[in-house]
Amino acid sequence: MAKEKIVLAYSGGLDTSVILKWLKETYDAEIIAFTADIGQKDELDGLEEKALATGASKVYIDDLRDEFAKDFIYPMFQAGALYEGQYLLGTSIARPLIAKRMVDIARAEGATAIAHGATGKGNDQVRFELNAAALTPDIQVIAPWRLEEFRNQFPGRAEMIAYAEKHGIPVTASAAKPYSTDRNLLHISYESGVLEDPWFDPSADENKDMFLLSSAPEDAPDQPEYLELEFEQGDCVALNGERLSPLQVMEQLNELGGKHGIGRVDMVENRFVGMKSRGVYETPGGTILFTAHRKMESITMDREVMNLRDSLITRYSTLVYNGFWFAPERLALQALVTESQKNVTGTVRVKLYKGNVIGAGVKSPVSLYNPDIATMEADPSEAYDQGDATGFIRLNALRLKVHSGVEQNKK
Repeated sequence: MAKEKIVLAYSGGLDTSVILKWLKETYDAEIIAFTADIGQKDELDGLEEKALATGASKVYIDDLRDEFAKDFIYPMFQAGALYEGQYLLGTSIARPLIAKRMVDIARAEGATAIAHGATGKGNDQVRFELNAAALTPDIQVIAPWRLEEFRNQFPGRAEMIAYAEKHGIPVTASAAKPYSTDRNLLHISYESGVLEDPWFDPSADENKDMFLLSSAPEDAPDQPEYLELEFEQGDCVALNGERLSPLQVMEQLNELGGKHGIGRVDMVENRFVGMKSRGVYETPGGTILFTAHRKMESITMDREVMNLRDSLITRYSTLVYNGFWFAPERLALQALVTESQKNVTGTVRVKLYKGNVIGAGVKSPVSLYNPDIATMEADPSEAYDQGDATGFIRLNALRLKVHSGVEQNKK
């Protein structure tokens, strides 16, 4: 009889390399290793050879960068998503795409299960599995870190390193790891290790080498750089007059943002599983795009539409963070977001300077800003009669006066 097949989300690091071998031995199954190229760059070098040498029967390394930018990053940015006021959801938004492709491969290969190396304490286990469940209800998920037999065998990194050496698994690792990282087209995250102490300062001079995507703001160029972003229906389609794909936009914005020290965030966030966790993020291109998009909305989006969309930002961001990208409620919210963006078209000019994205002008062929109405001089359109404000204020003050009278009578 043919062996069962398991599709493993494989990064080539110590954990997933050990898991690949362990799954093969424990389940006597064929292991199909899958790596999504979502912008990790040189981290992908030699992965196919590593996976095959570790025991994988087949390896997929799929370039998903275009899909990631167009179908995941851009829709999320249209929604103005920002988790707990700081996090641009760089890791969170990558997980549904990885889960989607894993499910596709499992179907194509006739696999009965998918597996991942996320720990039982983190958010990624939830994101992988909820998104997979939303796409296919009958796939089995194997999460070794949640299995007691696996944890008993590997209580720490030393045991994993010894296991790798015993089985000739080609990984480079040390027992002392200062922090863990996760990189993609939108950002890079740093957590655990020395960062578990929230008093540790990653921005200190002695820790500058930690950051990979951006220069320290104090080391950024002393001269500002201007950049024009063109939007069509909420999506950035050109930079400085050059029409680009979403992937090209993200790549160029990352380079510019990194040069000027833009997009660093250090926060303690609330994980879905219930604990607080400290994370440090670099999101240079995303920070520019997020800021410019908001400025574009300021002159093109109706006030009440903006208020409605903004009232859903927390809900939308939490859905992405917690792993509900393919859930019906997120899809419903996205439909509202798409409608809200139909006139978000025009050009935003920003100034990049030492960690800051500074607005430097905005224009649109469908602008709702009318200088004739807004002017403090005489209104040539006669669209606004200042005398009308008297009745407007009197009616809005009525309930306040009634409330104030009741409070005073109580004294």
